[in-house]
Amino acid sequence: MNQQGTEVTLPSKKQVRKEIFEKLSGALAEYKQELGEKKLATRVKKASKLISRDLEKATRRQRQKTKKSVVPKAKRVKSANDKSAQKSDH
Repeated sequence: MNQQGTEVTLPSKKQVRKEIFEKLSGALAEYKQELGEKKLATRVKKASKLISRDLEKATRRQRQKTKKSVVPKAKRVKSANDKSAQKSDH
């Protein structure tokens, strides 16, 4: 969520994986001749799956950290049944 309270939409895991696949296959295009197009495509696909999975985990952790830091902890209120309150009375 941003400051105005509207939720930021993140790309889906599938979209991220496709973008990574396109970038890696473009960067490694010179190796098509050596490995073959099919082998290169399968290896780049596996690598893009691993990278997208790690990115998803990282964004999930980041969202959890921001949620935890925004919510203040509740203060503890002493009750009549509290042991420390009973000891001080005696």
